Amino acid sequence: MNDSSTSADLADSLRGLVAGLAVGDRLPSSRELINQYRVGPATVARAIAALAAEGAVVTRPGSGTYVACGPGSGDEGDAAAADTDWQTVALTDRTVDTHLIGDPLGPVPAGTISLDGGYIHRSLQPTRALSAALARAARRPDAWDRAPAGGLTALRTVLARLVGGTVTADDVLVTAGGQSALSIAFRAIAAPGSPVLVESPTYPRALAAARAAGLRPVPVPLDAAGLRPDLLADAFAMTGARLLYCQPTFQNPTGTVLAPERRRQILDIARASGAFVLEDDFARHLGHGSPVPRPLVADDRDGTVVHVTSLTKPGAPSLRIGALVARGPVMERMRAVRLVDDFFVTRPLQEAALEILSSPSWDRHVRSLGTALRARCAVLADAVLLDVPGATLTGLPTGGLHLWVRLPPGVDDGALARAARQHGVAVSAGSRYFAAEPTAAHLRIGFAAAADHAELTEGARRLGTALADL
Repeated sequence: MNDSSTSADLADSLRGLVAGLAVGDRLPSSRELINQYRVGPATVARAIAALAAEGAVVTRPGSGTYVACGPGSGDEGDAAAADTDWQTVALTDRTVDTHLIGDPLGPVPAGTISLDGGYIHRSLQPTRALSAALARAARRPDAWDRAPAGGLTALRTVLARLVGGTVTADDVLVTAGGQSALSIAFRAIAAPGSPVLVESPTYPRALAAARAAGLRPVPVPLDAAGLRPDLLADAFAMTGARLLYCQPTFQNPTGTVLAPERRRQILDIARASGAFVLEDDFARHLGHGSPVPRPLVADDRDGTVVHVTSLTKPGAPSLRIGALVARGPVMERMRAVRLVDDFFVTRPLQEAALEILSSPSWDRHVRSLGTALRARCAVLADAVLLDVPGATLTGLPTGGLHLWVRLPPGVDDGALARAARQHGVAVSAGSRYFAAEPTAAHLRIGFAAAADHAELTEGARRLGTALADL
């Protein structure tokens, strides 16, 4: 074969070669084929691609080309043993941390009591109102039309009113839940490689979203009054960060509420550093009956705060409606990212959310949910102190879905979480909530996802048994 040989001629030659080999045998390398058939690299690539399209061969980047079982061979066993190790090389740097996003212990076995969930139990959800609202929304003549990229104007108006202050509909961008909002904000505000200051401990999936955007989380400690302004100023000065991610109200996982005198300090420090504050207000509707502080964005006139809110936590897991609130060029940046991602949130879900928020039933639901969460919180706190020797509560939260429990010295939180799973109760190891080394061993124990008070007390009992068996 000479230099004028076509890729079709080479493909015919290689078919003959493949016919004499066994499934899984490796073909000669591209360099060997070039030398043997006296053709160019492009000709070899086209011929191999043709055989791959026929199912005769399979290419594994970084490894070579191998004889495949071929189309229609019916060799399911060989397909089940496919080698995907090549992907380890192709994927290179790991920016999406699945350990922070998923459950590191895997699926929860049937019968396990859930004290690690981040959503309210079905019995606490406004299921009937949600179903009726969605049914009405789906019957509208324009139900399946394209929604505006920023969200329905009426829904943005209601969300702006819930945030308060001088926020208007023009300051609101509807998102597919709070996690989507965080992902959009991290990518829009900071360039890859930049530091982002975060509370320590903090929400693991926010850490995952920041790292997926190429950012470097830098922890800033909390105390009983929330984020420490003195250490925040130091962190801005040392890192040059232009973004702080925080949860001022019912912080996840600690339940801390940022003290009133610190709220202005945090904004002043960020403004002096030329930085944004990404305020995750996921627990706005999860108060336990006490007044909930105004969000930081309600008192911000300079565009320092980018606010995240969501209906998912107080509503239901599939009520994937959230919002970003911001002023100035940063909002245009976030709108651009949203267009790249998914254009808009599905219209029927927006219409259903609008119906829910506009109904008196929503306020009734929030009040009754707060009462139920307060009772559950007290039941679980008493049970943990009774049945888990040496465990200490860092404080009884006045809102949110979780207790933050410090473990006795010498206890490994990861080992205890694994042991608890074997005893039929799921809890979250505290080490997942730190961007750097944990200060001590903790568990995040939830009181919202269990079925009832009996499950909460039984879950604490099983946790105590697991600790005793370690």
